Amino acid sequence: MSVIRIEEILKILPHRYPMLLVDRVTGFDLEAKTITGIKNLTFNEPMFQGHFPGKPIMPGVLQLEAVAQVGGILLNKLSDREGQVALFLGVDKARFRRMLGPGDQMLMEVKVLKLRSRMAKIHAQISVDGEVACEAELMFGYED
Repeated sequence: MSVIRIEEILKILPHRYPMLLVDRVTGFDLEAKTITGIKNLTFNEPMFQGHFPGKPIMPGVLQLEAVAQVGGILLNKLSDREGQVALFLGVDKARFRRMLGPGDQMLMEVKVLKLRSRMAKIHAQISVDGEVACEAELMFGYED
């Protein structure tokens, strides 16, 4: 398993603050088609100022975006399309099991379920302190 620090993440993903939702890749295995990454949630992030005042909660759609970004890093490493962006096409079986907020460290785990030349499907899961917070299947595609 290899680590990818923020400097390399910025070379792979086009996202920038405040939409970059991956702090570090803690490991990936190209043979097993898996990757793990982390996102540290802090109170000073823009989402927490309005969602919700007095009870800051990370929106579910941003949780899905975070694991999609981790998945995009893996797909970039696996494909012959390095430098191209894997576009988010769909979400299936999304479940939110725990609220996420400031002080939480999201452990994001992704495994490729299907990989074709122009399409991919992954299983993604977010855990905090060993407890599953979110899981879903996500689909991606590439433009020509």
